[in-house]
Amino acid sequence: MQEIDAFDKFRDSFNQTNAHFHVLEQRVSVDLQMEYFKYSQQLRKTFTGLTDADYESYVENLPDPTVGLDKKKLMLSSLAISRQIKAYRFLEDYVRNADEDVRDWAAMALMESRISLESELSDERQVYISTGLGGKGEKLRFCILLIANELKVFADYQKEVIQREFPFALEEAACDIERLTIKDQYAELVVLIPMRSDVKSILDRVINECNQYGNFLSTVYTITNVKELSEEDIDLVIKKYEKNLQTGS
Repeated sequence: MQEIDAFDKFRDSFNQTNAHFHVLEQRVSVDLQMEYFKYSQQLRKTFTGLTDADYESYVENLPDPTVGLDKKKLMLSSLAISRQIKAYRFLEDYVRNADEDVRDWAAMALMESRISLESELSDERQVYISTGLGGKGEKLRFCILLIANELKVFADYQKEVIQREFPFALEEAACDIERLTIKDQYAELVVLIPMRSDVKSILDRVINECNQYGNFLSTVYTITNVKELSEEDIDLVIKKYEKNLQTGS
């Protein structure tokens, strides 16, 4: 059976779905996102609506630093599922100044409120895209790690090629580079990529273009939209690549 590339599945899942996609712009861990939606699902089972008195109480108490985290989570989620425009407008303002301990929860509440309202006002299907790195508009944020071929230290001109070719090719593909870091044996990018794009094709093409100048980039790379790679993550990827070189696998 022919293996279907994971990136093709990723792209096709969007192209084959007729819906309005919502991407959380703020970076929120996948674990917290799952916790939020489980909480919201349970709350809906007992939620009887948002009264004017409830709304006034929440508006007054949410900014209060003495109110506990659990209480704030309940109030934010209640506002989110109320399907009231005034609740959505309040959440928009609140997210901008939310305390750090509840900021991510508030961002999730704002997203759910938006989806709930649009579901009610539109016949179009609403789909929430969950990634740890978030995105912007209809673009998802990815962290990409490129490794020097055979772990040979990049020459200065090779670093310049990466610095020139990646911004050019990615901009041409409607991608936005937020960060490009080049070290001796690897380059790391954080990029916003249109969700309907062929991510693998874009990256393969620019790597091949760079390799016209000396075959200095490995065609094996790491890409994730779960989190940015830490130095420890990068070290593990490089050690695995080095081991594969030694074993010939």
